[in-house]
Amino acid sequence: MADIQIIDAEKRFGGNHVIRKLNLHIRHGEFVVLLGPSGCGKTTTLRALAGLESIDSGEIRIGGRRVDQLPPQERDTAFVFQLYSLYPHLTSFENIAFPLRAARVPEAQVRSQVNEVARVLRIEHLLNKRPSALAGGDMQRVTIGRALVRRPEAMLMDEPIGALDAKLREEMRAELRRLHVENGSTTVYVTHDQVEAMSMADKIGIMNDGVLQQYDSPTRVYDEPANLFVAQFVGSPIMNVVDCVCEAGGSGMAMRLAGMTEPFMLGTRAAAKLKAGAATELALGIRPEAIGVSRRPSPGAVAARVHLIEPMGAYDIVDIAMGLEHGCATLRARTASQFVSAQGDAVWLSLDDSRTHFFDKRSGLLLRAPA
Repeated sequence: MADIQIIDAEKRFGGNHVIRKLNLHIRHGEFVVLLGPSGCGKTTTLRALAGLESIDSGEIRIGGRRVDQLPPQERDTAFVFQLYSLYPHLTSFENIAFPLRAARVPEAQVRSQVNEVARVLRIEHLLNKRPSALAGGDMQRVTIGRALVRRPEAMLMDEPIGALDAKLREEMRAELRRLHVENGSTTVYVTHDQVEAMSMADKIGIMNDGVLQQYDSPTRVYDEPANLFVAQFVGSPIMNVVDCVCEAGGSGMAMRLAGMTEPFMLGTRAAAKLKAGAATELALGIRPEAIGVSRRPSPGAVAARVHLIEPMGAYDIVDIAMGLEHGCATLRARTASQFVSAQGDAVWLSLDDSRTHFFDKRSGLLLRAPA
């Protein structure tokens, strides 16, 4: 069973603290994506798993065996780099067969395993071609085939489709996910692209400045970001995060944003989250699709005006100002295409109670309702 455990791992490059007390448990057969901005420590973590970087302290275990002191060849992992790293003078067959030949595997077994991997990757027709005759997506399939043919306990991928164009990236996302399901190996995949992370992962580990910010399913990461960094890193467009003031009103808890003349009245679920902490400096967090937009007044809806419209084809992203004066709060909402027609139009907003979140601005942490 290829469980992977990283326990209290630390890594520094001189004065640069790249990994800080990282703890991560990846279960056998999971597809885990490490997501974060450049320099956050995700690639260093992947290279540490492979043995291409050492850690300063802590432990790494694969299949229950401690491997942080072992060389790469003794860890039973395969690494796929962003660039194709194929031998240009060898055919696709010979490139895929290379690690088997290096391990002196019998020739009949080499041919059997290469042909099986080629069938899974759907590149049987490319086996006699050299890299110079292949398209970018095909070269990456051959590179993945060379990693898969060894049948490693863990597949480690460092932005393997980052150099491809948009159409090929979309195709390869589906292919990699299908491949993972068929192969069943534990996979750790590094990217800065949240679309890749959300569409492919069983779990996402979001990193920033060497610290693991949240480790959860894509749905939980999107719907319940653990802190302000995750809230504003995951999602396109990102979650609205604006300062707010909450106070008890005559009919419940009221929330006011800058520039508002009348507040939002919070439902019981949103109000319960405020009772989880004693934070005095609060930020509202809400996804654009969790904001209801109406062109007519309705009970509980708050008046606002359209500030900007961004047509996206199937839908529009609409910036909505909560007041007329300079410095008023602005919320981004997702509406049907051409639902509002012009800048300055009057609209009325309501918030989805179950998807209204609050963050403590000092700690950055999400306030959660008591269990």
